[in-house]
Amino acid sequence: MGTQLGPHTRDPEPGTTLGPEPRPRPPGGRGALLTMRRRRALLPWALLTPALVVIGLLLLFPLARIVWLSFREYGLRELVSGESAFVGAANYLTLLTDPYLWRVAMFNTVAFALVAVVATLVLGTLVALLLSTLRPVTRVAVVSCIMVAWAMPAVSGTYVWMWIFDVENGVVARALMAAGAIDPGGYNWFADRLFFYGIATLNVVHGGFPFVAVTVLAGLLTVPRELHEAALIDGAGAWKRFWHVTFPVLRPVFAVVTVLSTIWDFKVFAQIYLMPGGDVGGSQMLNLGVWAYVRSFSHNDYGLGSAIAVLLSLLLLGVTVVYLRVLFREDELR
Repeated sequence: MGTQLGPHTRDPEPGTTLGPEPRPRPPGGRGALLTMRRRRALLPWALLTPALVVIGLLLLFPLARIVWLSFREYGLRELVSGESAFVGAANYLTLLTDPYLWRVAMFNTVAFALVAVVATLVLGTLVALLLSTLRPVTRVAVVSCIMVAWAMPAVSGTYVWMWIFDVENGVVARALMAAGAIDPGGYNWFADRLFFYGIATLNVVHGGFPFVAVTVLAGLLTVPRELHEAALIDGAGAWKRFWHVTFPVLRPVFAVVTVLSTIWDFKVFAQIYLMPGGDVGGSQMLNLGVWAYVRSFSHNDYGLGSAIAVLLSLLLLGVTVVYLRVLFREDELR
């Protein structure tokens, strides 16, 4: 059918086509168009405002309060009177010049977090690879079982591991006594710094690997089979297929679980504090999180305890920023 033209419209030139009619501009011209665009840009922020207000009240205000306390002399007397003196960076100078920070608390925090994060990621990834080979019904049953460990509260899990490594009546102690490896009186695993954090690592990895396994499994199910089939035809082994095919596709997934695991393991508290010796100030077992609590509530030095908490927050922020920058830089180079 031809295009019908009005009585005052000329016929188009041969070889030309009629373009689409221009969109009608909103009333008010360019100013109204800019206003409409601004409203559209502000709409997401308006929808997020209630959640941001709640986050600000629950997170930002306590954080600001801790930073404020870290610059003041705040002990039991100041807590009762409500008045405190501004001391500037004195708490931070005391903290940074304390040998206990570098020899014990910082070393325990960083070394424990590195070992726990690596162990959690490796075990979680291996479990995810195993789950990806199972049938759907069997996979659901196994996932339901391992999620029990993730859902278990940290306090309950810590007491279970304390019972397993009890000095005299623990499962490990009884097995070693029966084998003649230790004396009948048992062995205090919690008195040795290495064994203490070994038990804490088992506790944290046991509670954290299900999250990594389920998250990585969700990513594995999105990897196209054609990529693995092509790599298998080219003669690539299991490790090469994982490293050159699976890992590049799941890089964002591993970034998320690594950052979250790092944050969780750097600020571990209950798994250290509840174990024998984990709540004693000046011992060789404290990390930064527990040390901040002990200095604040056992020694009534809330200013120095707040300074330790701020240092831990800055350490977490620095580790997260560095890891994300390295990750994004690798993506840009590809």
